[in-house]
Amino acid sequence: MKSNLFNWVIFILLSFIWGSSFILMKEGMTSLSAYQVASIRILSAGMVLLPFSIQAFKAVPAGKRLLVFLSGLLGTFFPAYLFCVAETKLDSSLAGILNALTPLFTLLIGALFFNRQIGWRKWAGVLIGFAGLVLLILAGNKKMSFGYLGYASFILLATLLYGINVNLVSKYLKEIGSRQIATVAFTLLIIPAVIILWATGFFSVADLSKAFMYATGASMVLGIMGTAVASILFYVLLKRAGPVFSSMVTYGIPFVALFWGVLANEQINPVQIGCLCIILGGVYLANK
Repeated sequence: MKSNLFNWVIFILLSFIWGSSFILMKEGMTSLSAYQVASIRILSAGMVLLPFSIQAFKAVPAGKRLLVFLSGLLGTFFPAYLFCVAETKLDSSLAGILNALTPLFTLLIGALFFNRQIGWRKWAGVLIGFAGLVLLILAGNKKMSFGYLGYASFILLATLLYGINVNLVSKYLKEIGSRQIATVAFTLLIIPAVIILWATGFFSVADLSKAFMYATGASMVLGIMGTAVASILFYVLLKRAGPVFSSMVTYGIPFVALFWGVLANEQINPVQIGCLCIILGGVYLANK
């Protein structure tokens, strides 16, 4: 009983932290570019975990370090940029809703590449979830265009990468501690994050203006809480409860994202709420 309760506590914490990430991206991009916000996010996470890096590297077998780095790329690095670029055109609340597709991609990747068995009910859940996705995009408040669909596809690609990472960690990195995985992955990502910050001119335009400091602070909170702390919690949950329950944290994320979207005066219509329910219904059926 205590074990299950602890799993649910982690579940709720992750829902709130990750659900708040989408509005933090928006706040960061009030004065910074999408690439700068994503880079600061990754850099902040890596710097927080840097003091533990030597011990973590020793704890990870040499033959597994490349897989841990790959996990960092799939589960954090590429999705961070994909989400930020997508939110230059999409509302943060919509990004949070689309993120709910992660369990479906986790299921599909598990079936196609990790020998996970899928019955008709799970396939029905996948189809219902994608039907909700299509209706959600059609019900958007913004005028339908190829560009709009293109930016939405960035989030779909990010959730696909999440699905690959969940299965990868569950199958190949079970024996490695959660903090060790996150620490090794994020400290290795410090260098590419700094390079991207330098290439985008962040260090040459940095100043002490209120707007710049606010955007940078929001990006740092996003990295420390939404990446470093949340990733460790997720890896703990993944090892304790398995890939399906862990990926279902996306049940709570959209509602937190919608809450922040309402506070930020983003346009949210009842049809979008209905589409979210369809997607979550498909996720529930697929994981039943």
